[in-house]
Amino acid sequence: MTVRNALLGAVAAATAVALTACGAQGTPAAEDDGKIKVVASTNVWGSVVEAVGGDAVEVGAIIDDPSGDPHSYESKPSDLAAVRDADLVIFNGGGYDDFFATLLGPDTEAAHKEAARKIEAFTLSGKASDHEEPGASAEPETDEAGHDHSVNEHVWYDFATVRKVADQAAADLGAIAPDRKAAFEGNAERFDAQLTELEQRVAGKGAGKKVLATEPVAHYLLDTAGVEDVTPESFSDAVENETDIPAAALADVTRLVEQKQVTALVNNAQTENAATKQVVEGAKAAGLPVAEVTETLPEGVTGYLDWMTKQVDSLVGALGT
Repeated sequence: MTVRNALLGAVAAATAVALTACGAQGTPAAEDDGKIKVVASTNVWGSVVEAVGGDAVEVGAIIDDPSGDPHSYESKPSDLAAVRDADLVIFNGGGYDDFFATLLGPDTEAAHKEAARKIEAFTLSGKASDHEEPGASAEPETDEAGHDHSVNEHVWYDFATVRKVADQAAADLGAIAPDRKAAFEGNAERFDAQLTELEQRVAGKGAGKKVLATEPVAHYLLDTAGVEDVTPESFSDAVENETDIPAAALADVTRLVEQKQVTALVNNAQTENAATKQVVEGAKAAGLPVAEVTETLPEGVTGYLDWMTKQVDSLVGALGT
């Protein structure tokens, strides 16, 4: 069992309290403050909308704890109430947070609220193949070696997609509050500019280098860095699906680490089992740099840019550039 799933029950119980505290469920205080109510599936996309909306928005995230797993989260009545009362909702899509898509299903009250606007990041990314329906699970495309997970739902690590989401948020917020449209557009422009600067800090820094990843969460960030991810696909799939890692795949990963045939290990700190823990400990013992990444914003960061900057710096440092 992964760390995040072991704590999932506690996260779910706390979610309703967190949403109420931030006003996402339409408490009297939130109704009177004139702010645009936004509900996100996770705090990653919520933070992007918050950067664009500023003081004009009240953002609540159903999952804002590093222990929460959108893949297996079961929604609560309080989640439906939050979505129902929102002016704007945002989620990842691509099979990552299907619980949220269910909340917006055709038979729910939220689906019939005409005023509500919806942003689905994976659809905006344009990374789904032509035969996929919006919101369907994205199947990874692989090369003969099984190393290229080119269609990957973790699009918050793709700067072009994040830029599209920010711009769409500005457009939707501007439609909801036309008198603040210029402010939203200005915020989005500044966010986009900072995102471009961040992208330039990592672009090409891993050219000619190889890494291992405990899970293909930061796939698009590694693409931007130009680094080659040589993780056996069977290893990645087993970690993502929470199944036993094939002995041959684990042996291959262990060999690559012990012989230092890769420059660094990229570790999803939110997913840990005995095998991934062994790989991380092995990397540290071998003196191999470990870059930590996460799927949601951890405590102590101020927003998307702060969080991603720390991860970019960690990766660039691990790559030795």
